[in-house]
Amino acid sequence: MSRYLIGRAAAVAALMTLPLAITGCGPEPPKKTVATPQAPRRPDEVRAETIPNVKFVDITEEAGITFRHFNGANGEKLLPETMGAGVAFLDYDRDGDQDLFLVNSSYWPRHEVNPKPTQALYRNDGKGHFEDVTKAAGLDKTFYGQGVAVGDFDNDGDEDLYVTGVGGGHLFRNDGKGHFEDVTESFNAGGPRSWLTGAAFLDIENDGDLDLFIASYITWSPEIDKVQGFQLTGLGRAYGPPTSFSGSFCCLLRNDGDRFVDISAQSGVQVKTPDLGVAVGKSLGVAPQDVDGDGLVDIAVANDTVQNFLFKNRGGGKFEEMSILAGVAFDQSGGPRGGMGADWAHPLNDDRLALAIGNFANEMTALYVSDQPSSMVFSDVANLYGLGAPTQPPLKFGLFFFDYDLDGRPDLLSANGHLEPEISKVQASEHYEQSVQLFWNSGRPGRNLYTLVRPQQAGEDLFRPIVGRGCAYADIDGDGDLDVVITVNNNTPRLFRNDGGNANHWIRLVLEGDGKSSNRDAIGARVEFQRGETVCRTQLFPSRSYLSSVELPLTFGLGKAGKADEIRITWPSGKTTTLRDLPTDRVHHIKEVQAPR
Repeated sequence: MSRYLIGRAAAVAALMTLPLAITGCGPEPPKKTVATPQAPRRPDEVRAETIPNVKFVDITEEAGITFRHFNGANGEKLLPETMGAGVAFLDYDRDGDQDLFLVNSSYWPRHEVNPKPTQALYRNDGKGHFEDVTKAAGLDKTFYGQGVAVGDFDNDGDEDLYVTGVGGGHLFRNDGKGHFEDVTESFNAGGPRSWLTGAAFLDIENDGDLDLFIASYITWSPEIDKVQGFQLTGLGRAYGPPTSFSGSFCCLLRNDGDRFVDISAQSGVQVKTPDLGVAVGKSLGVAPQDVDGDGLVDIAVANDTVQNFLFKNRGGGKFEEMSILAGVAFDQSGGPRGGMGADWAHPLNDDRLALAIGNFANEMTALYVSDQPSSMVFSDVANLYGLGAPTQPPLKFGLFFFDYDLDGRPDLLSANGHLEPEISKVQASEHYEQSVQLFWNSGRPGRNLYTLVRPQQAGEDLFRPIVGRGCAYADIDGDGDLDVVITVNNNTPRLFRNDGGNANHWIRLVLEGDGKSSNRDAIGARVEFQRGETVCRTQLFPSRSYLSSVELPLTFGLGKAGKADEIRITWPSGKTTTLRDLPTDRVHHIKEVQAPR
């Protein structure tokens, strides 16, 4: 939320009435021949007709989604009201269909409402129609929710939920019979009693069970917020920036089978300032990835107005924060940005690895790319890859890579929306509701790698302005292509059906670890998918975007190719499975126990 309304322009600073402390070598040329310098060659423009005709259709009402997010706003302008909430796809009833969990916030003390807002769970019938089963599932709980992570923490074959919020976290254990039990206290999983945001289930030691990483935003209370005196000229009280609040520590809970043990202090995830020893982080999005290929999961964290984090896993439950050395801490000028959502991908289907982070308004999306991920050294090449100028204006929250047209290349979607409902009255160039941005991956290295998709190419529905926050993807109707859900702050989410993505061939993999040497969900498994000379690479980590979780099944697009030559799975245990000539356009359930020794 970098510099909030202050931004980097002096004109924006004038909005505030109070002085805030926001503060090759070719052959040798013939003799006597003068080589005339040539202008750098620019790649051909990606013509509009090369972008696939894939429509995203808003089916929210048709699908039966009636949930409405409630942020508790009552005129006091408290910062959590601006942040919205996350969303998750999961198969909670193990019927093979992706169900939908929506995080809700709540009212503030002395401002109760009736009926009380609760979290929400919708069961999918397999065709993209949903039934509200919140109460039957035991998830009709009221608290100021923020983010959600999905993972089978007890290895019983059922997907569990961890929901973060203002005041702590909540662990919901799936009993396999359609009901969730709040086991937060019995499993010591509440985390710090602070403002918790992003979260991820991951196996930090590859011991076969899922641990839990939790991001924390700022040191906040309504009392601290109310005395700040944030103002918009002529409009009264405004939402304040995070720069006016102290940072907070991330948390790491190790799964010891019967309970979680807080190893935050000794693990290295509590980053302190060298001078005062206070918390640096103002953390939101969490994106795990084995960056350097050593078999241990590392963790990227998007931070708001301070440096991002990149935690290098040193083994034995120890992490080293190395974002500055890795080049992912700051923008190209060495300053912090307002990081929200984050995700990883191999955008060119080669060894190069990219970390995308969606940032505040007037700050372009970061695309940190490493040519040699084993070096843990990255450069921000957003401008070089087409994500510079187009991504600068909007305020970006949820963000993820996905192959929406199944051509085998990771595209990028960003959910956008401002914080201040009155922003357009004081800054004409900004709007509270903003359009989603979708970028098609052309496969052409250079400036045109990512091309902004227009409404005429993907349908008007996706681009209608909303106050976008969390977002996730899943195949909700079993047709092979990826559909999208986007949460809307203080409003109804938007569910978009992908119409046309499956014009190309595809394969979906549901991975199942053995529950002993690998966690049951196979979270952390690495998959290489080869078709011809192209090798697509991904890792199974559902936690990504902004406070959200995508589906666990992995989808691979084949384009017009009729088969996948080879699929190689490296399980969290280190075992490998190699599959050849799998039939296309279907789902394959792969179990680790089938892996050759």
